[in-house]
Amino acid sequence: MLKYILLVSLFVAFSHAQSKVPVYVYYESLCPDSAKFINQQLYPVAKQFKDNLDLKLIPFGKSSYRTQGSDVLFECHHGPNECHGNKVHACALYHIQGNSFQPNNTKEVLTLEYVNCLMERAQLKSGEFPGKVCADMVEIHNWETIEQCANNTEGSGLLKNYGDETAKLQQPLKSVPTIAFRQSFDSDNQKLSLENFRAALCKNLSPSPVQCRNLPGSAPAIASVGLVTIVSVILTRLF
Repeated sequence: MLKYILLVSLFVAFSHAQSKVPVYVYYESLCPDSAKFINQQLYPVAKQFKDNLDLKLIPFGKSSYRTQGSDVLFECHHGPNECHGNKVHACALYHIQGNSFQPNNTKEVLTLEYVNCLMERAQLKSGEFPGKVCADMVEIHNWETIEQCANNTEGSGLLKNYGDETAKLQQPLKSVPTIAFRQSFDSDNQKLSLENFRAALCKNLSPSPVQCRNLPGSAPAIASVGLVTIVSVILTRLF
């Protein structure tokens, strides 16, 4: 009976184990390719794989900065408006808070929804950057804090930090967006991520979650055999 209980407990534990991988996305607030990737690839996959993805958003891209006294001056790939947009992203990533009255609206969930909205609506080129519009749509209740941050030295400091983070990966960044698993650039992962981020994520997850097992070339039977083998080995050593 004890062996049976242990076997069931181990099988349940292994079958519910969640693999998770950090994914760093280096992007720009007004970049069409960044918007395409975030809206069409990252957003739907991140929602489906929320337990398997440790998402790190880096809103800097091919921008550069220089210090002038206590000021930080930025030059951005798509002009001054993008510098402001990058600061809004940086401040939102720092200041967005989860809703304690709505447990499903965590900081991570609200941030993903907000960034997805910002990237989509910024491509409409309707004039004003959609910071407040998206805050209202996603129900970000501290927009004023984010706006104030983006318009003062706090936003500059946060964006400078993202510039330093970008430089750690590549200096200068070769393409935008750049997707790096475990903060390490790999050209094959980059190409696959842009074409099929779900496939790239599944390739980097071990053990493979059930959401990956209907991908072309996936092998759920092998995963199951591996699980049984692990449990068998542990039991053999126990008894």
